Amino acid sequence: MKALELNHVALHVEDVDKSVTFYRDVMKLPIMARPDFDFPGAWFRLGKNQELHLIGDRNQPVHSHHRGGHFALMVDCLDEWESHLDAHRAVRLDRKKRPDGALQTFVQDPDGHWIELCKLPV
Repeated sequence: MKALELNHVALHVEDVDKSVTFYRDVMKLPIMARPDFDFPGAWFRLGKNQELHLIGDRNQPVHSHHRGGHFALMVDCLDEWESHLDAHRAVRLDRKKRPDGALQTFVQDPDGHWIELCKLPV
């Protein structure tokens, strides 16, 4: 018996339309078809097999921090991503180098959830 892989990350959001715009246009995630649940939301593709599920009607505070309560995406070119995020006036932290040599920055979504963008050393 074993866990096979991460299937999805779910985030509670206050305004689904605002979050869809952010994840589609700023984070460049492809939107997916979503089952007809009885609550608002949206689904996005994360890589090959993982998904991001947005769940609407958030009415509790978000407790997210770049050192905990975040998810990370591997990216192809951090320079291009930082320029893209800055052009969209996204809230992000300055780039840092992890002890393993990976480069990372963190961007905040409209609800205050942090997303790490990282590029492994070559």
